[in-house]
Amino acid sequence: MRSVSEANRQKQEKKQRNLAQAGRQVRIAAAFLLLIVLLLLSLIWSACSGSVSVPIMEFLQELREPKLRGMAWTIIWEIRLPRALAALILGGALALSGYLLQTFFHNPIAGPFVLGISSGSKLLVALVMVGFLEWNITINSGMLVAAAFAGALLSMLFVLLVARKMEQMAMLIVGGVMIGYICSAITDFVVTFASDADIVNLHNWSRGSFSGMTWENVAVMAGVTFVSAAAVFLLSKPIGAYQMGETYAKSMGVNVAHLRFFMVILSSILSGCVAAFAGPVSFVGIAVPHLIRWLFADTRPLVLIPGCFLGGSVFCLFSDWLARTVFAPTELSISTVTAVFGAPVVIFVMMRKHRKST
Repeated sequence: MRSVSEANRQKQEKKQRNLAQAGRQVRIAAAFLLLIVLLLLSLIWSACSGSVSVPIMEFLQELREPKLRGMAWTIIWEIRLPRALAALILGGALALSGYLLQTFFHNPIAGPFVLGISSGSKLLVALVMVGFLEWNITINSGMLVAAAFAGALLSMLFVLLVARKMEQMAMLIVGGVMIGYICSAITDFVVTFASDADIVNLHNWSRGSFSGMTWENVAVMAGVTFVSAAAVFLLSKPIGAYQMGETYAKSMGVNVAHLRFFMVILSSILSGCVAAFAGPVSFVGIAVPHLIRWLFADTRPLVLIPGCFLGGSVFCLFSDWLARTVFAPTELSISTVTAVFGAPVVIFVMMRKHRKST
């Protein structure tokens, strides 16, 4: 009699586990569908709306018939669509970089902007732009990405050095903020005394902006970002083990030293690519991973990595649309808008962590 009741209990538990698993799968699928729909709607809305509204049907008609191409084609194809795609690509890159840093440091408020990594990229890009243009040397997108990556890597190495000397993660964040302030101060000094007429847009870039994007820029950033994102996705399994602790990861056969190295390199590439083209963009790398964890109710990297990329894309597309339309024709810096939505998320995370520790 006991064996029969035990078997029934096990069957009931197995059924409940299967139902819970099915519910999680449904929620994950629905979350991905929601993000994809929001991404497509945001992309179309961003391309068609602004100080001059352009009906999407008019653009499609001019797309089909080249002889009819006029204002709609020029506004959408040459100005708004490259900018929207840049926000999509770089927003995803920034969110993915933030996810890697939070995983690397086991810290919920780690991010490329907070740790000074974005500021390091910005500094080196500003120095390259000013120095090369003073010597009349032509700058291409690849050179900017390389300079931004070098700046991000140098800042990251300095942060790692601080992390080895300071056991408290709060002190690590303070150290990163100080690095950011130092780099930003030097960048502002360079920008202030830059006199070359060709770098008139350097002021806007130094404040964070997706404006002025070209199809060449989009091609370069897409190549760098998608290759890096694919590499991050391939590391999903070892990252999942690393989240359980270094001891567990080693027991599962993960080379922790190599994994940490690749996480540093990939995070630097992704955040450096953003800084090269858009300058500093705040709070996206911190806030979006937390929003995605809440949306999916899942912690697996296999789910969160593509989810963070899609979430960062939607977040930056929406923020960029607000930045250029709310006070049009005056345009806000992208960091101003992302801070409005991202800062409350960070404050909530810090308060929640404090409640758990008390």
